[in-house]
Amino acid sequence: MNSLLLLIPLAILLGMLGLAAFLWALRSGQFDDLDGAAQRVLLDEEGTRPKTPGRKP
Repeated sequence: MNSLLLLIPLAILLGMLGLAAFLWALRSGQFDDLDGAAQRVLLDEEGTRPKTPGRKP
């Protein structure tokens, strides 16, 4: 019973910290462009290939 007196406020505190972190991320624009990063992986830009040794451009 004594452990519940410690664990319940601790759980509430951790929940509030998680909510605060989520709201901060939401307001700072972390979730604005969810599809952009996924599409950038698929795009092949010219000039981004690694140079192989011994090969002239």
